[in-house]
Amino acid sequence: MRSSSPSNGPEGRPAARLAVAATLAGTLLAASACAVGPTSAQPAAEVAVPVATAPTSAAPSSAAPTPTGAPAVVPDALRFTGRTLDGTAFSAAALAGRPVVLWFWAPWCATCASQAWTVAEIAPKYRDTVPIVGVAGLGEQKAMRSFVTEFELGGTTQIDDRAGALWRRFEIVEQSTFLIIDRDGKVVHQGFLDGEDLTRRVAALAG
Repeated sequence: MRSSSPSNGPEGRPAARLAVAATLAGTLLAASACAVGPTSAQPAAEVAVPVATAPTSAAPSSAAPTPTGAPAVVPDALRFTGRTLDGTAFSAAALAGRPVVLWFWAPWCATCASQAWTVAEIAPKYRDTVPIVGVAGLGEQKAMRSFVTEFELGGTTQIDDRAGALWRRFEIVEQSTFLIIDRDGKVVHQGFLDGEDLTRRVAALAG
């Protein structure tokens, strides 16, 4: 965002007017600093936030509240951002305070296809209690979108991770992998789950 400050008055202007001009300049500069908007959209791989560099802070207002009503503190595991396959900005911090399931899949993966029906079935039911977030990688965006359409995953958040930033961040070495983060931000499972195991675990977390 561009900003400009008022120019100083001509030489010889009374000291009082110079003081007013200086005050106005400071006010305008402060206002422009607070009004800076988001940067332009970038691929998910470029906006993922490394764990080591993320500061400790409270989650945004959309994060699940704690029992005391205060916003949940964002754990390291949820300190990342990205873009969904439809181009929407995504921040995992908004999920703080709830268990979260990250599903790492590839569009050409037969195992992922067999699990997609289970995800499509249970994700809407647990959207508010145990969000399931897909992390699509190892493929082209067109193929990823076709996968989402074919398996009716449109109601589930799917992150575009073509460059593999989140796969590397969580040290995912194969697809399909489910990574489960409990409400305290601890990774309690990372690996394969069939449809029955996934359903059982999600139901238990929703408790």
